[in-house]
Amino acid sequence: MSIKANIEHVIELKAKAAEKSGRTGDDVLLVAVTKLHDVDEINEAIDCGITDIGENKVQEIMSKYDRVKPVRWHLIGHLQTNKVKYIIDKVSMIHSVDSLKLAEEIDKRAAQHGLTMDILIQVNSAMEESKFGITTDETGQMIKDILDNCPNVRIRGLMCIAPYEDNPEDAKVYFDEVKKLYDEYSRIDHPNLDFKYLSMGMSNDFEVAIEAGSNLIRVGTMIFGARDYSKKQGE
Repeated sequence: MSIKANIEHVIELKAKAAEKSGRTGDDVLLVAVTKLHDVDEINEAIDCGITDIGENKVQEIMSKYDRVKPVRWHLIGHLQTNKVKYIIDKVSMIHSVDSLKLAEEIDKRAAQHGLTMDILIQVNSAMEESKFGITTDETGQMIKDILDNCPNVRIRGLMCIAPYEDNPEDAKVYFDEVKKLYDEYSRIDHPNLDFKYLSMGMSNDFEVAIEAGSNLIRVGTMIFGARDYSKKQGE
């Protein structure tokens, strides 16, 4: 199938899943994950209606940024503090904030550019050692610490990556946990906290994630096909 047909298929599945949770497909933002995919593929996806793309690596954003058509960029992978300065003026949102130290660096760099950076806090609800993110129990304190110390950061919601399951329904328990946190902390009244995004679900499990309440999904393989991991990062 073509990229266009793949996008149409994802949008159709997105709408059906959203209907099951009393919403419409338009209530769920599709972020196309472009890791290891080339600029021509990305631009083709944009021509087919993709408005938001997500990259895992800073070096890929840097290498592609000037060659990709106008689009909103998201940093969705683990971000090292020493690389924040390279993408602070290029991305619309950073999904993977998992420490106060990282938030403080984002705050510092955002201040230098005279902007407020939207972030999501990454929650590792499954407590997988192989994944980044804070625990569900740490979420409240992390939100408080960022609000107290980072005036140039705006918390827009939460992000999680569930364990890969052969049966995607088995991931629902992890999505449900993060949805409860999202609902709880979205009630906080603070000028730098404006929960809008619950970023959950990828190619394997986004339908389950949407049914659990996700309103932002990160889909790569179902749009672009399998990645060629023989490619070097940043090419």
